[in-house]
Amino acid sequence: MTSSTTPGGLARFNALEEYAAAAALHEACASSAWGSALLARRPFATVDDLFAASDAAMAELTTADLEEAMAGHPPIGRPKPGDPTSSREQRGMAGASAELKEEMLELNLAYQEKFGHVFLICATGRTGEQMRDAVKERIGNSPEQERETVRSELGKINRIRLGNLVEEEEA
Repeated sequence: MTSSTTPGGLARFNALEEYAAAAALHEACASSAWGSALLARRPFATVDDLFAASDAAMAELTTADLEEAMAGHPPIGRPKPGDPTSSREQRGMAGASAELKEEMLELNLAYQEKFGHVFLICATGRTGEQMRDAVKERIGNSPEQERETVRSELGKINRIRLGNLVEEEEA
């Protein structure tokens, strides 16, 4: 059914109808330009090829494309109700103290005021304190520096989500 060189989950993703693959990619990243770039490069022989295509597409995103991608992410500490992906990724804030959650809310608002979008970080595996420290550090960035930091963080998030996508396809 699948070749020995293409993992089963990746082979299933490659075989999805275009609309289904587009929907799966949109769940990973809300940027339509990123999703279209990956769709155009299917089929992928390896997961590394998928990641490389994701990285290349991320590098090409315009400011408007990055804004579209960020719009799909809730603020740190406030995952969307019923969104298990955001909740899982932001697990480090789940057990945070009320004080830390309040501080994070204030920092998120200050960050959003300065940059015009939510603070975005690859939260997987980070503690609430690490996320707080990151926003405190990054709020001092210039808009240009922060845009490139966001691009890098989105790339990390996309790799994790794509890995989960081709893993979940195995089920």
